[in-house]
Amino acid sequence: MPIAVDFSGRQFHFIGVGGIGMSALAYVLAKRQLPVSGSDRRLTHITRRLQENGVRIFWSQEADNIAQVTCTSSTNDAVLPQVVCSTAIGPSNPEYKAALDAGCPMFHRSDILAALMNDTQGIAVAGTHGKTTTSSMVGYLLLKAGIDPSIVIGGEVSAWEGNAYVGSSDYMVAEADESDGSLVKLSAAIGIITNIELDHPDHYSTLDEVVGIFKHFATQCDVVIGSADCDTVLQRIQPAVTYSLRQDSNADYIATDICETAQKTTAEIWERGERLGTLSLAILGRHNLSNALAAIAVARRLGVEFDAIATIMATFAGAKRRFDQRGFHNNILFIDDYAHHPSEIKVTLAAAKVKSTEILPAVSQRRVVAVFQPHRYSRITTLLQEFATAFGDADQVIVTDIYSAGEANASGITGEDVTSTIGEHHTQATYGATLDDVKSKLASMLQPGDLVIFLTAGNLNQVIPDVMEYQANRAEQATLTNV
Repeated sequence: MPIAVDFSGRQFHFIGVGGIGMSALAYVLAKRQLPVSGSDRRLTHITRRLQENGVRIFWSQEADNIAQVTCTSSTNDAVLPQVVCSTAIGPSNPEYKAALDAGCPMFHRSDILAALMNDTQGIAVAGTHGKTTTSSMVGYLLLKAGIDPSIVIGGEVSAWEGNAYVGSSDYMVAEADESDGSLVKLSAAIGIITNIELDHPDHYSTLDEVVGIFKHFATQCDVVIGSADCDTVLQRIQPAVTYSLRQDSNADYIATDICETAQKTTAEIWERGERLGTLSLAILGRHNLSNALAAIAVARRLGVEFDAIATIMATFAGAKRRFDQRGFHNNILFIDDYAHHPSEIKVTLAAAKVKSTEILPAVSQRRVVAVFQPHRYSRITTLLQEFATAFGDADQVIVTDIYSAGEANASGITGEDVTSTIGEHHTQATYGATLDDVKSKLASMLQPGDLVIFLTAGNLNQVIPDVMEYQANRAEQATLTNV
């Protein structure tokens, strides 16, 4: 029988506490006044926030950390910490091995999330794409509507200054991850499934295996809200509540009269055949309108009036690294996005194409420049042909080497292979192996009127500050020359 998570006051210790998913859980536990410690290899704004909330952090992952956080009880017996890991931490990690050898209770981060959700009215947001944005929307909407949920997501939102928030109500909004199969541990009052595709071939061999995980999750939710625009969700999950961007879908929630501009997306929203009103979103893309419908379905189920929903959603600014506008220099717009699957790239570039219309009015002068860092050898190998046709809305494409995320390259695929395959469908695809190569190519390629979007789940976005600085200096030099 699995060991139960102890929330009575026993120490929690997170190996790799600075990770986006791990840090959110550590923050929630610390805000609940529980003793929390963790290890990480570098100071970031995320780990600093944890420290500010009482989390003790070790700046290396060593065996001795476990001994240092082992407490002594009133009877002088050693009380071992509850050790929390993600899938990224394995037996070769010395801190992990020390915890095992000491007999510490060991938990995957999904075990902690499941235990927290079991204590609440859980709202779990699942799906291959859109989890972070949808869970952020749901959390933001319920927070501003006065329901005040706790929130645990895989991204950062300015409204609660991070990736987690602890509210006063009995509701918890959380992102439910299928990437490693841990989705099956979660049960919730409301489950959302945005879409289902094969995205993690390192863990799943077929789409049927992925569907099986989502089916298991669906049986553990009191009600499932799902997209009718994803045939796999509609036919194989058969959600109780559906939403769609198609007027003829017969979904419970439908968006019609959709209008996309460079500043916003608007639509008429219908609930089971009755018009609710007009929705306006500041975040772009039809995929985000679809995500908003899921959030609306949750809010309506909890009794929030549509007028309040529309007012709140109009102010939602999105999560960081989801079409995140980083700057505007030399009349070039810089956008950072987490897209790393062909479907995500397509919808993100479609939104970029719309957004580019606000940079320069002359069509001939506007370009979308996509910089793509392939992520994981297994994903790129399995979905190579889908990636090849995903860049139709980009005028220029730069492809880097593949970001391994710790995977071995079993197929021998390279970034040059990816570039060549994209080049079979796109005449302006070039290869820049390193981050320095990317900066060099962008220095010669970018021109006023461009929208440049960095598509990466790896470290590509580290170049954005340098590229923006270079363009800002060019603009300043041009101004001085013309004085």
